[in-house]
Amino acid sequence: MDTGGAEDTPNGASAILEDGEDLLVREGDIAGDYLERLLDLLDFDGDIDLDVDGGRAVVSIDGGEDLSKLVGARGATLEALQELTRLAVQQSTGARSRLMLDVAGWRADRRAELSELGRTTAEQVSQTGDPVRLNPMTPFERKVVHDAVAGVEGVRSESEGEEPNRRVVVLPGE
Repeated sequence: MDTGGAEDTPNGASAILEDGEDLLVREGDIAGDYLERLLDLLDFDGDIDLDVDGGRAVVSIDGGEDLSKLVGARGATLEALQELTRLAVQQSTGARSRLMLDVAGWRADRRAELSELGRTTAEQVSQTGDPVRLNPMTPFERKVVHDAVAGVEGVRSESEGEEPNRRVVVLPGE
């Protein structure tokens, strides 16, 4: 009798992980269909790529000339489109989605910029001992910076303020 891999562990954790990944693949499929219809309505070209990474569905749209319009200033349109896509997935699955959307590689490029900012700021704080407050950022941006700072010895980071003015502060370690 095939138990779908549940016999891998005494408590069936393997089956739970498989079910979780299946849900993420389903989220990606729903999001891909939603975004495909949106691109058609806008008459934009783009290739949709679906993946699962870090316990979340990841959807990327690449290849079209008009895609920068879906990113907007500082990614504001992308953030709104991601939230609408999450809501479409939630409406279909009944569960809140943590789906990540990237358009024209903007989020990947921004992640690289923010990682570098976090690393260089952490090194500066490590050398001077003076805290540095960065400009306000979205939750995605703050997480990337916190992760980069965590990779530098002798410093730490925390967030302060209220949305939309929440920012990262890099401090000497304790």
